[in-house]
Amino acid sequence: MGQPSLDQVTAELKGIARVRPVGRVAIVSAGCLVVTGLGGHATIGDRVRLLPASGAPATGEIVAVSGDEATVLSDGALQGLGANDRVVLLGPDHISPDDGWMGRVIDPDGKPLDGRPILRGLTPRQVIGPPPPATERRPLGVRVPTGLAVFDTLLPIVRGQRIGLFAGSGVGKSTLLAGLAQGVAADVVVIALVGERGREVRHFIDRVLGPRGMERAVVVAGTSDRSALERRRTMLTAMCVAEHFRDAGRHVLLLADSVTRFAEAHREVALASGEAASLSGHPPSTPHLIAGLAERAGPGTDVQGDITAIFSVLVPGSDMEEPVADMLRGVLDGHVVLDRAIAERGRFPAVDVLRSVSRALPDAATPEENAMISLARRRLGAYARSEVMIRAGLYQPGTDPDLDAAVEVWPALDGFVGQSADAGIAASFEALAECLAGKGQVEVSAEDG
Repeated sequence: MGQPSLDQVTAELKGIARVRPVGRVAIVSAGCLVVTGLGGHATIGDRVRLLPASGAPATGEIVAVSGDEATVLSDGALQGLGANDRVVLLGPDHISPDDGWMGRVIDPDGKPLDGRPILRGLTPRQVIGPPPPATERRPLGVRVPTGLAVFDTLLPIVRGQRIGLFAGSGVGKSTLLAGLAQGVAADVVVIALVGERGREVRHFIDRVLGPRGMERAVVVAGTSDRSALERRRTMLTAMCVAEHFRDAGRHVLLLADSVTRFAEAHREVALASGEAASLSGHPPSTPHLIAGLAERAGPGTDVQGDITAIFSVLVPGSDMEEPVADMLRGVLDGHVVLDRAIAERGRFPAVDVLRSVSRALPDAATPEENAMISLARRRLGAYARSEVMIRAGLYQPGTDPDLDAAVEVWPALDGFVGQSADAGIAASFEALAECLAGKGQVEVSAEDG
């Protein structure tokens, strides 16, 4: 880290409040605190510092207010807290992102996790903020290169698009996200790792993302051992960091892993604050929370950049009707499904093209490209409908001309979906055309195994 500027030092000093309201713990029960003495000052979402008479200070968040009483959910364990211990009101939850955060790993409070000091930016931002005005936002932008053939052709990604990545565990989701982090043409990459195991965070940063991917990335991590408040705030902080770079006119790629763990953390917080469970165990506030998160991404106004967002969702048993998947799918501009059966036969990324869709089409492609995409999907669909019969040797060539053509080109098309696209979008469409003409070659890289 370079020498701090005078403005940064001033920002640090401004962050030190001279006077803060102080309340007292009245009740400690079931993971929550009831605090008195903050009436007229406390609001929902405010942060507090807990100062036990014995033990280390901790932080928490106000989740309910009633008269002079405020219900506080702690970020950590409540050991050592007792009646009449002091509670300091810190105010609304905010962070101050800075351009110098690129290449860094931070926690939900904007504090460094990589062992190096970090300076706050000049402007505090609310962690939960509004999206750009709906009537002032630009439409979706131009198609962006991704470094992967399937996303450069059959499932294009454009500036400001919001896509869901639906996958079970162990089918290559993290590897695909890292590939997109390295390959998508963007100015900044912001990565939210919600509820990941500590070992997996280090592995993702060092081995999966690597030094090249970290050069333009900000990683916000809240591991599985952290409280529900911190895990929920991890996703919100990552979005706040992305908005900082978007407001500076940059194109931001936001990789959110995962919305499922974000919703599970919110469920814990909401139930602790007294909200009833519904929607297959999720509280009624969950759909609004997820929709609000997705709406903050997307195209900016004329004076802003864009946030292209990829939200991953864990779908046990590939159940696309799972509650969180169903909530998110309706507010996105496309979805990508990873299939375990495809992964098990060794093709990565294990994208099920027929169950995936990009709502950027047909506008993101030329008429000729759209014709190729349509033909490729038709060939893949024809083969999928008759795959069992083909593999059992029951299909007789010549019975169905469309199926004959699908059988001929399927190996090349399937291999094409797993190819990289270092040469760009135009070269990927040329390769797709060769596959559809029966001239494509199946390429297997070392990563494909």
